[in-house]
Amino acid sequence: MGNEEFIGCFENDAIPADSFHHADHVRLAFAYLCEYPVLRALEKFSGALKRFADLRGKAQLYNETITCAYFFLIRERMAGCEGVGWEDFARENSDLLCWKGGILDRYYCEGTLKSDLARVVFVLPDKCLELQAASDTHRRR
Repeated sequence: MGNEEFIGCFENDAIPADSFHHADHVRLAFAYLCEYPVLRALEKFSGALKRFADLRGKAQLYNETITCAYFFLIRERMAGCEGVGWEDFARENSDLLCWKGGILDRYYCEGTLKSDLARVVFVLPDKCLELQAASDTHRRR
């Protein structure tokens, strides 16, 4: 299925909730990024995810921090392999497809991602901030 068709199916609520998993979220972000400029793609992607969750009575599952963090990680990876299709992208970036113990564990404490604040606004990575603070403390000595 091509990017436009996949986006259309999602936006028209033609994908059952029980068949839309983490890898499908990554695929959808990839599709939006292929079709739209980055900020428009983010707007459309996050709006579509919110509608999808809301239509299923699960609006509380949407998390702005997780959405944005993955979105920009996907965008960064796409810049390194321009012009490749989804299958090649997925094969070369399989770490993005792993949910449990996935890439965000490198950047965020679990409690941060589960916080109410992270659900409604993008929260900067806190593990990176901890590393920076430790580095700053070490340099002052």
